Amino acid sequence: MALSQDHSSSPRPPAAQPIVDASGVDYTLEVASRPLHILRNVSLRVEASEVAAIVGPSGSGKTSLLMLLAGLERATSGKVVVAGQDLSGLGEDDLAVFRRHTLGIVFQSFHLIPSLTALDNVGLALEIASPDLSLAQTREAAAAALEAVGLGGRLHHRPAALSGGEQQRVGLARAMIAKPRLLLADEPTGNLDQETGAVVVELMFDLARQQGTAVVLITHDSSLAARADRVFTMTSGELVETRSVTT
Repeated sequence: MALSQDHSSSPRPPAAQPIVDASGVDYTLEVASRPLHILRNVSLRVEASEVAAIVGPSGSGKTSLLMLLAGLERATSGKVVVAGQDLSGLGEDDLAVFRRHTLGIVFQSFHLIPSLTALDNVGLALEIASPDLSLAQTREAAAAALEAVGLGGRLHHRPAALSGGEQQRVGLARAMIAKPRLLLADEPTGNLDQETGAVVVELMFDLARQQGTAVVLITHDSSLAARADRVFTMTSGELVETRSVTT
């Protein structure tokens, strides 16, 4: 006798786990023996391949939130989970390993090593994340990463010989070379002109979506924020979603 094909009661597959799942996060510092509340009851969920932009005035807590997501600071209360890992349960050594294998960071000021070529700046990041790779494998991957951001002809140039936009593209290749689960970007276009910044943003979004990387970025650039999938506004340490894509 044939088995019934009625699947109405079959269990559904579990929903994909978000890359960022922060809930009820408070962050308080002690200043002059008095508490200074930096973040208040902040919650944030970001899925794979999703871009979340955080806007708001200087001093509102945006960078502090990125520091918590990177495990560089610890929440006073609440929970910060990144790629399924509860950061509150990790010691400093484990946090270093977590950052090495899970995070990519794009800085406003590039932070390239001046004495190294573009190829070596990018290759060093992969060498740290994947020390088992041979030198030839590392250099081949670094060259491919720079090719992907349009710098295939600038592999052997040092930062001083690159424009600001080219330096930021090296920074982006460095951040993405180990295929991080989460990319954090702090004012990634802050030192670039509008046209150059738009090119870098396009590359960042494209690479993130190709690799399934979640992106959390801070920006004062309204045109950049408008390109994100979701926009959050931080005011006096409180985070509110102010725009989302409707499906």
